[in-house]
Amino acid sequence: MLEPSDRRERKKQRTRELIQEAALDLFAASGYHETTIKAIADAADVAPRTVTLHFPAKEDLLFGEDPFAPASLAARVNSRAPGESTFDALRDWMVTTMKRVGDGASEESQRFWRQRALRSRLIANDDALRGRARASYLQAEQVLAAGIGSDLGLPATALVPRLAALAAVAGLRELYETDEAQSVGPTPRADGLIPLVDRVINFVRAGIDALRDDHP
Repeated sequence: MLEPSDRRERKKQRTRELIQEAALDLFAASGYHETTIKAIADAADVAPRTVTLHFPAKEDLLFGEDPFAPASLAARVNSRAPGESTFDALRDWMVTTMKRVGDGASEESQRFWRQRALRSRLIANDDALRGRARASYLQAEQVLAAGIGSDLGLPATALVPRLAALAAVAGLRELYETDEAQSVGPTPRADGLIPLVDRVINFVRAGIDALRDDHP
């Protein structure tokens, strides 16, 4: 039997999910800037204060609670095993995270992937939101640059680690926008996205190898 505190936490989490889902639907239909907190509250059937209690800033409705957050990536890269490259750790983190959020079979998983696709399109089409997203991209780039630099015996600020990190983050970000990504549908399975992740990582590895060939 669930303890009262467990029930409260489950109810709280479900309320957050309903609010965020309603917000993303409204953002997609009416525009991010045009959507009010009251409209979100009405759509989620909660009070406006409940919305701001869970999401103090409107941007939090787009950027909060991301399982692909830089902190999660940093934890995986920083704990890689001896001999494990940063790219191997990156791939494992992507695969593990995708499988954890679900393969599109459950209702919860379908909701997650649908919201992620909406979120990606909203950010891509809004200059201000892209600027806000850039902060989290920068953190991920710094994590990867440090790891790649360590693998290559270079400082994180050297050109090759920085270029590789930029290319990797940009490539993974584009997974939701490319024709190949669109072909796997709005609720993709992990095994549909993993080949695209591999393509990004292989592209960046090839770039590093090419630079090595030019400067043996």
